[in-house]
Amino acid sequence: QVQLVESGGGLVQAGDSLRLSCAASGSISSINAMGWYRQAPGKQRELVARITSGSGTNYADSVKGRSTISRDNAKNTVYLQMNSLKPEDTAVYFCAAEGIKYYSGSYLRYEYNYWGQGTQVTVSS
Repeated sequence: QVQLVESGGGLVQAGDSLRLSCAASGSISSINAMGWYRQAPGKQRELVARITSGSGTNYADSVKGRSTISRDNAKNTVYLQMNSLKPEDTAVYFCAAEGIKYYSGSYLRYEYNYWGQGTQVTVSS
């Protein structure tokens, strides 16, 4: 099976920076794209940033210019550097792996989406 383990969340003040990490483990053959989503209380989960295996990126308008997503394909790890954090960035941040191929025994399986457990980011004003 596959696991996504996030780290780097926490409580920070407005204007501070955070770096989130997400490592995918298991008998992984390939991952098409990895990304970060967030969900604030009472709101729907939304895309924050996404990066493909070819390093193509896209960002939510709300974080563009303040955040950078990067990826280490060899380690199946994705990072999200967030700067100039605002209270409205407060949410649970989820890592996602899209189009993941992995081995279960001798079988190569495909999952469209795999999610991490989430890590809390709280920005105080």
